Amino acid sequence: MSRRQPSRFGGRTALLLGTVVGLVAMAMPGSALAGHPGAGTCSGGAIHAGTYSGLTVTGTCTIDAGAVVQIDGNLTVGRGAILNDHAASTAEVHVTGNVRVGKGAVLGLGSYKTPGFVGPDTVGGSIVADQPLTLYLGGVTVDGSVISIGGGLLSTSVADFRNFPIKDNVIHGNLLVAGWRGGWMGVIRNHVGRNVIVFRNVSRSNPETGPGTDADSTEIQTNVIGGNLVCFGNSPDAQVNSLDGGQPNVVGGHALGECAGLAQ
Repeated sequence: MSRRQPSRFGGRTALLLGTVVGLVAMAMPGSALAGHPGAGTCSGGAIHAGTYSGLTVTGTCTIDAGAVVQIDGNLTVGRGAILNDHAASTAEVHVTGNVRVGKGAVLGLGSYKTPGFVGPDTVGGSIVADQPLTLYLGGVTVDGSVISIGGGLLSTSVADFRNFPIKDNVIHGNLLVAGWRGGWMGVIRNHVGRNVIVFRNVSRSNPETGPGTDADSTEIQTNVIGGNLVCFGNSPDAQVNSLDGGQPNVVGGHALGECAGLAQ
């Protein structure tokens, strides 16, 4: 059963928040994210089934439908590159190392074909995104943490207007989504072993349909979280959307900030 806390950050709560953020920072890998010697590179087009000793994506690439791709090393999606826009539906990807996503890049792993379905895609390390355009993660098992800081809209172009769905994943470490700007973002039906921190994410106006935020954004719902759930500074505030089938989160630790009332 969760222990709900007030939304105002007092002394103990602030100390706990600082500790949680420190734990997430410690989980972030460093220079080891560089590809192994002899690793493959995709500058555009299809990535075929096979085993790669690391893989770097520098252009717009997709994984062949039904392909099984084994990456014995690290996967890097470089600045402005795209891998599996909107995620693959039938490909299977296994990364033994870490995944790094650069500024303005798009990473798609897994699929969203069946709510609650955890697919075969795996990451042995962590997924770390530095100012990505977005992440599409659906039904992926991550042994480490998922950390995304900044990013989102690069311009007023419709092509840059994205959503940020993190759904149905198993993340054994921490999940941190901070400072992203775009259309809709949500953390839904994930199993997270440690802490979930969602802060300063903003839903912006759609250049195609006009001004106004997505009132359904920042859906933090139906997750099972072993540690703490911390949400603050988001626009709109973190919410459970029952009209979208959302249920309160199961939180083993503390539910804090905007998420204080979003736990069972």
